[in-house]
Amino acid sequence: MTRWGMPTRAARPVRARRATRWALGLPVVLAACAIPSASAHAATFATVTATLSPNRLSSSGAVNVTIGFSDPSGSLPAPLRGATVRFPAGLRLDVPHLRSCSGPRLQALGANACPGASLLGGGRAVVAEFIGAQLVTENVSLRLFLGPLRNLQPTVEVFGEGVSPFAEQVVLDGLVFADVAPYGERLVLTIPPIATVPQQADASIPAFSLTVGSNGRERRTRATVHVPANCPAGGFPLVGEFAYDDGSSDSARARIPCPASGHGARER
Repeated sequence: MTRWGMPTRAARPVRARRATRWALGLPVVLAACAIPSASAHAATFATVTATLSPNRLSSSGAVNVTIGFSDPSGSLPAPLRGATVRFPAGLRLDVPHLRSCSGPRLQALGANACPGASLLGGGRAVVAEFIGAQLVTENVSLRLFLGPLRNLQPTVEVFGEGVSPFAEQVVLDGLVFADVAPYGERLVLTIPPIATVPQQADASIPAFSLTVGSNGRERRTRATVHVPANCPAGGFPLVGEFAYDDGSSDSARARIPCPASGHGARER
């Protein structure tokens, strides 16, 4: 198994081989114990929780993450337009087979047209909007794919599909860059408008959950999240920065708590 490491100063050529590893840079792997911190002008707040499975150091498995957006006035949160997430150094995603699926292919043919080996995880989102005076919500299925290299940088593609009432398909593009300690990578995500019906505002995303990696029998052939042998004091740090279509922004600092001692686990 080869390792796909992020360039720290200048981009380096990357050769595709049978297997690859790259440090974990996914929009949904944030943390438990989120500490929201909004700007003075923000109306929408983000909160994040996450769990490791199995919950121990020096292991490979999956991360389940739930992200929520809310407006303190009780209104729907503003539609999300962009996100920059800084992930802790040390976590990485192990991919047994280097296969990718592009955003245009997802847009044209759907998720079933992607190679099975390019699938990194799946989950669900709640999409909501007022149509007239009626609040309409929909559960949207999510699938996360490894995208093709772009200017020698790794990418991810998130495919969202709803059936009723919006019957909408959305593809989110993400670019991964090297970051500075204590973070390893920086993910920059662009979120397109989620249209509902003519003359109505774009839909909001009050809740989002995703499982990245695999901890089942298929983990030998599927992507897995690898947790290092050491955990920083206080846990693995993360930062998310979010921008909304009303011009507001906020940020959330969070940590994945260090797994309990045992099985060679240790906090440093």
